[in-house]
Amino acid sequence: MTAVFADTFYWAALTAIDDPAHTRAMELSRSLAPDRIMTTDEVLAEYLTFFPTASAKIRDRVGRNVDTLINSFEVRIVPQSRESFLAGLKVYRARPAKGYSLTDCISMITMKGEGLTDVLTNDRHFEQEGFRMLFR
Repeated sequence: MTAVFADTFYWAALTAIDDPAHTRAMELSRSLAPDRIMTTDEVLAEYLTFFPTASAKIRDRVGRNVDTLINSFEVRIVPQSRESFLAGLKVYRARPAKGYSLTDCISMITMKGEGLTDVLTNDRHFEQEGFRMLFR
């Protein structure tokens, strides 16, 4: 099974048609065709938080997108838990100079636990931890 991890950057780029990364996100969506896309509750929370000042129309679209993802057979969403929070916090505290967000730390731990190497993002923090960024 081919699986990739989807970071907040990917979901936001797919949503915001005026985002310079939108076209690349669409291309990756069509060309990769993974068996499964994986993400986390924390990533989806960050995605929802990414559009706080957007129009009501965009905010509604983002909310509907999350509903669709939750019910999708192609996307596996790893639920948030106390354990994932604490594991992410441990990485966050271990690498203070890196500037990693807690969500990124949780994502990296999830990817390692699932044996994933490819991530739909342009965030170089993932590359620093040995993952392959699919946005270039």
